[in-house]
Amino acid sequence: MIKSSLYRYAAVSVAVVLCALPAFATEPIQPLLAELTRPNAPLLSANKPLELIPADEIDAGDAEDVPAVADLFSLEELQEKSIDGGNLSLPDIDLPVSDIPLTLNSKVEYFLYYFQTRGKQSFSHWLARSSRYIPMMKEILKREGMPEDLVYVAMIESGFQMNARSWANAVGPWQFISETGRRYSLRIDQWVDERKDPVKATTAAALYMKELYGMFKGDWYLAAAGYNAGENKILRAIDMYNTTDFWEISQGSYLKRETKEYVPKLLAAAIIAKDPARFGFSDVAYLPPIQFDTVTIPSRTNLDLVARLTGASYETIKELNPDLRHWCTPPNYPDYQLKIPKGTRQHFEAEFAKIPQDQRFTEKTFYTRYKAGKRDSLKKIAGRFGMTPAALAELNRLNVNSRLAGRTLIVPARQTVDFGHEGRTPRKLAARGDYNKFYTVKKGDTLGELAKRFNVSPKLLSAWNNLKVKVALKPGRRIIIAKFIEKNGEMVPAASKS
Repeated sequence: MIKSSLYRYAAVSVAVVLCALPAFATEPIQPLLAELTRPNAPLLSANKPLELIPADEIDAGDAEDVPAVADLFSLEELQEKSIDGGNLSLPDIDLPVSDIPLTLNSKVEYFLYYFQTRGKQSFSHWLARSSRYIPMMKEILKREGMPEDLVYVAMIESGFQMNARSWANAVGPWQFISETGRRYSLRIDQWVDERKDPVKATTAAALYMKELYGMFKGDWYLAAAGYNAGENKILRAIDMYNTTDFWEISQGSYLKRETKEYVPKLLAAAIIAKDPARFGFSDVAYLPPIQFDTVTIPSRTNLDLVARLTGASYETIKELNPDLRHWCTPPNYPDYQLKIPKGTRQHFEAEFAKIPQDQRFTEKTFYTRYKAGKRDSLKKIAGRFGMTPAALAELNRLNVNSRLAGRTLIVPARQTVDFGHEGRTPRKLAARGDYNKFYTVKKGDTLGELAKRFNVSPKLLSAWNNLKVKVALKPGRRIIIAKFIEKNGEMVPAASKS
């Protein structure tokens, strides 16, 4: 009886409280919290409780679909952060002047917040390096008729690191994969990787983005997304969702999370980088702009010789020429343009001319790595690579009793490249044929018709441009329609219609 009365009393009390709530709660609690924690805490559905998943329990295969983990905090903690003077400029900001369209929405705000909090240290490093390359890159973009603020693509791609390499083997400040780099005439081989050259790579990036801009009819958001995911991926997304609005497309599940976040990340980086102090980046140690003279190197030359003649360090010469993969300029590359410290050109050329050509270069042995198998022995591996067992043991700090199975050893590289003939065709020949001839696709063009017009097989045309028969040619795309090679001092077609 007593328990029954208590239950009845409790039920009446709860009912009274619930009836009274609307009178006191003049503003819903959940929208208020969402506004205070914006943009990291999205408005939660009334029927869906907050679910916290430990990071180490997230399956790598599902990572694309897992939303970014929000920073959670109480109202007291939020107040403490405000008192501590956290420099967070969220929603109500005036967008800076830019030659690419800037937008402010919840996705952009998220990255504005992120770059000022968890990502602040990384963004500070990006800003510090930006001053070294932005002036030069802007000049190149302007020369190619592109918006100068596209330099912020390089910022989010690599943080302006010339030697940056991604998990997908995209390389350099603009993160070209080898296929796309070669498509825009960047040389990539054992000696040179021009994806790391800030001048040549920026020129290639400008040409690529010019093509994307035309392909997506003047929409920079779609062009940027295409730069990240590939133009065909974005073209398929447009067809799938029947819209050219990037923000609508990014609501769907077709694009990867990386591509969905690419545009808002770019916009947030541009907004902050154009006015860093306003967003709490007032103590960045900016690097001086890169400056250099360019000299013509007629034949292979050691970089340490160049360093000695310019009074610079070997590391300085390597930094100025990040495209060089080894200790010297490349073989069979007539008139190689080498960058040296600004103001040293006259002295270098005078001293360089005094050195005989055969004393400018030192040959060195290339090495590679080899993983030993179960039946391998020092004698067997040494014989395979033209060494004595003692030399192999010394090179790898081994003794006769060392266990080799599964161990990775340093061994001399087998010469699979004819270094005497590898390299670039002399400039006078390149100027005549320019290697490749290009054509800009027009409305109504088909692969078969273009193959017939330019006297090349559809199969070869597809291979040159990495095209698939089922993918329609989009107006504005620039494709290769002829290739030339040097033969007996003349430029001749590399292949023709059979």
